[in-house]
Amino acid sequence: MNNNNNTLNRETLCVQAGWKPTNGQPRILPIYQSTTFKYDSSEEMARLFDLEETGYFYSRLQNPTCDAVAAKITALEGGIAGTLTSSGQAANFYAIFNICQAGDHLVCSSTIYGGTYNLFNVTMRKMGIDVTFVDADADATQIEAAFKPNTKAMFGETIANPGMNILDIEKFAHIAHKHGVPLIVDNTFATPINCRPFEWGADIVTHSTTKYMDGHAMTVGGAIIDSGNFPWEQYPERFACLTAPDESYHGLSYTKKFGRLAYIEKAVAQLMRDLGATQSPQNAFLINIGLETLHLRVPRHCENALKVAKFLSAHPRVNWVHYGDLEGDRYHSLACKYLPGGTCGVLTFDIKGSREDAIRFMDRLRFICIVTHVADARSCVLHPASHTHRQLSDEQLAEAGVAPDLIRLSVGIENVDDIIEDLRQALE
Repeated sequence: MNNNNNTLNRETLCVQAGWKPTNGQPRILPIYQSTTFKYDSSEEMARLFDLEETGYFYSRLQNPTCDAVAAKITALEGGIAGTLTSSGQAANFYAIFNICQAGDHLVCSSTIYGGTYNLFNVTMRKMGIDVTFVDADADATQIEAAFKPNTKAMFGETIANPGMNILDIEKFAHIAHKHGVPLIVDNTFATPINCRPFEWGADIVTHSTTKYMDGHAMTVGGAIIDSGNFPWEQYPERFACLTAPDESYHGLSYTKKFGRLAYIEKAVAQLMRDLGATQSPQNAFLINIGLETLHLRVPRHCENALKVAKFLSAHPRVNWVHYGDLEGDRYHSLACKYLPGGTCGVLTFDIKGSREDAIRFMDRLRFICIVTHVADARSCVLHPASHTHRQLSDEQLAEAGVAPDLIRLSVGIENVDDIIEDLRQALE
């Protein structure tokens, strides 16, 4: 990544970062649609496999199109290295599994996306990795009680999906570092346009690039970005996976070989090698197109969502609205601190009546569609208790901050008057 990126504004990085063509190369990032890459000698290929040199030899590990897009997201977040994954779920799994193994433990905010909750609570428990979910709004002493001698990481979402809880990143970072573990933050909803968690102490950031980064609901993808700031070698026994020799690479130590790049190098060289949740170059190409307008779309999403939130708050058929940019919202002070330019285009609300009334309301919408998606150009709506969080019990729903009647509305970039009119006619 070009060091000049450090002097460029985020708007410029959206357009310019990642791909730096030289004389005679394509001006636009090309799709490197190839599984393999040719070398002139066996020795050159062998050095790549031994991690003695950098380069491309198989697209399950690295691909020039994917690396350019990862470099752009890394620049936007202010990190030092990143990699793309096949989905946001894969990104969160790899981010944890890169430093955790059977017998380890993580501390996690309870108010996270239902799929991630299930990943940690069910699937990773089956792999022998334990998790303790905590109330992110609790004071530091209560949260610290969840830590154990085998805790390896702390996890939260900048803006929780779908509860719209805003994480006190600085508080979480202080707690994590006090206990000698990294803070991993899913920054999907905020995007680096509205918040850069590294600036508040987070160590690793993940994204579902499927959402605002793509912005058009065309591609599924994820990203992991490393700040390079966590001191792995200060805890050599806790993070032996990075500091001790890796026998699958002839005894190589990632921290000694790669220094601050150790975390991402291991994620690529070991996890991508063995598990292969790879982003396709076509998807990376499409995500890059979305990234080029991210700085234009995100403010429009926020502007529209605030107007919609104010309309719903004043409507007699609406019980409550959760949106951090609303004055009076319980997370408004955290929104002002971490997201002064706006939170995102997603809000939640509850209409008066039963769960059936909420479903009838959604069925009566005209162009706001019911889809299992969020955060793209088109306005869409979902009932999490019936859809994305359907696998959770009522107790788990409450713990995740998802009321049974909660409706999640992703406000698009259409004319806001049309969005409000569609909501009005469905409510009335």
